[in-house]
Amino acid sequence: MSAGPPFPRHDCGVRASPTSPRAPSAWNGSKLFEAASPRGWSRHAQRAERTKPSRSACGALAAEGLIDENGDWAAGNTRLWFLGDFTDRGPDGIGVIDLVMQLSAQAAAAGGYCKALMGNHELLLIGAKRFGDTPVNSGAGTASFQAAWLLNGGQRTDMERLQDHHLQWMSRLDAMTEADGYLLVHSDTTAYLEYGDSIEAVNDAVTEALQRSDADECWDLFRKFTKRFAFRDEDAGPVAVRELLDAYGGQRIVHGHSPIPYLLGEVGSEDGEDGGAPSVEGPHVYADDLAIAMDGGVTMAGKLLVVQLPLAG
Repeated sequence: MSAGPPFPRHDCGVRASPTSPRAPSAWNGSKLFEAASPRGWSRHAQRAERTKPSRSACGALAAEGLIDENGDWAAGNTRLWFLGDFTDRGPDGIGVIDLVMQLSAQAAAAGGYCKALMGNHELLLIGAKRFGDTPVNSGAGTASFQAAWLLNGGQRTDMERLQDHHLQWMSRLDAMTEADGYLLVHSDTTAYLEYGDSIEAVNDAVTEALQRSDADECWDLFRKFTKRFAFRDEDAGPVAVRELLDAYGGQRIVHGHSPIPYLLGEVGSEDGEDGGAPSVEGPHVYADDLAIAMDGGVTMAGKLLVVQLPLAG
């Protein structure tokens, strides 16, 4: 992938946890971290957020020593995967994308990596930019990417700041990957099985669908990646997880997409309108310990979870 135009320097404005510099080395023995969905929270965009830095990408990454006080990569050969959903509902989605692109280049130069998966909100933003109000076959009447994007927290300031290199970067994100025995995906759905019988096949199918730029095909892709709760049922959930693991490899699946309070039924809305701020202390392990949910409910005034795998304890 071409480097594209220079990305803007992202100022996090937070103090990082003290960390010792690490010499670059091979992946073997390097730390593996997962980060959930920033949902447009790049830094303390509002004064009230200064009292809760764990809600922002910069604050959460700094707390783990992955970035320094300037927002630069500080973790040497550590590997970091973001699980998608960088925009919508929060005030600075493009700032989040700029930050991840910046850290990706810096981590590679330091002997590590910072990578990201495709989330349904990336598909939604791409569709809103490409197709706007073009009608699509929604299966439930007339719909459009533009209307769905606004309904799901699309920020007009993000659309105004969205550039071609952001679209190119998002369009080339993988839908899934495997690392250290963990199958990493964005959505808690089995819809990935409809796109191929291997990780490579699924990723190629998603990329090719976006390249064809057909509004109905892209809408169908977005709709399927928006499905959730496939692993939640006590009996059917573990079966669904094992189906994915059998097809794509790994011993456990790690996903974002469904906020943990939403999974547990602690709030009735993803925007948290039916209750106060949720209490999320860490990832939610469920489905016979085969699934790890990572979305801490940033849009509900929760926290952005950044954890090292394997989980402690």
